[in-house]
Amino acid sequence: MLELRPNCECCDRDLPVDSPDARICTFECTFCADCVAGPLKGVCPNCGGGFVPRPVRPAAKLARFPASTTRIVRETCP
Repeated sequence: MLELRPNCECCDRDLPVDSPDARICTFECTFCADCVAGPLKGVCPNCGGGFVPRPVRPAAKLARFPASTTRIVRETCP
């Protein structure tokens, strides 16, 4: 199950569970669409993979399967 991380690992922008701007790679590294299109140039700095829009978990499932609250921020971001 996806963690649904709460922020962009590059700019620390909040990415709520229903955000259409959240992007993930196959390892669930999470970034905002602006950072993916801009400084990251579509390549994950952690694993070298590409990105896809993060799926939205149905609201009815969030109570039982909540999103992560752990914020991850890279020390350096391209």
